[in-house]
Amino acid sequence: MTLPKIEALINSLDVSSISKERKQVLEQLVNYIQSKVNTKSEIRLNFICTHNSRRSHLSQVWAQTIAEYFKLNNVICYSGGTEATALYPMVAETLQRSGFKIEVIAEGTNPIYSIKYSDNQHPIIGFSKTYDSNFNPSSEFAAIMTCSHADGNCPVIVGAEKRIPITYEDPKVSDGTQEQESVYEERSLQIATELKYVFSKI
Repeated sequence: MTLPKIEALINSLDVSSISKERKQVLEQLVNYIQSKVNTKSEIRLNFICTHNSRRSHLSQVWAQTIAEYFKLNNVICYSGGTEATALYPMVAETLQRSGFKIEVIAEGTNPIYSIKYSDNQHPIIGFSKTYDSNFNPSSEFAAIMTCSHADGNCPVIVGAEKRIPITYEDPKVSDGTQEQESVYEERSLQIATELKYVFSKI
């Protein structure tokens, strides 16, 4: 069971706002997840972006949470980058405002966060890493490319069964501006809405 504030937010997301063209982009992910459900296999989703700092984390967290919302077991979500940097603090703040319980469990240049979406489920461990880090699966996963730069610069994701480009505009464009909070919020809700659509089709 997702935390009450998160549950209410997911309930409020309007999947009919997604364009027909965008639904076609999302269809590949729907088909991949459905094929795993059909064979009762584990569903491993690795969301990949250049720096593993913003979009890939938002996607990982929302995918894991929405899988729980739809009571889809066997879903394990990961994220990674073509290089490791740090989870950007505004991402953690945005998720916190949406109802996630967030704690920093290790400080440093690449802090490690515990991100809880449910009182009884294991928290998501959020930190920046490369997509092929030992923390991530080495085979039998879908690589979901959340930024066009990583998609273009990563011709091969070793071990991925399927490579699915679902790219988002980087909220980083708003860093240092008065719009930063609203831009991150908008991107987070866009990702959540699209993943709600994906999991609702399973």
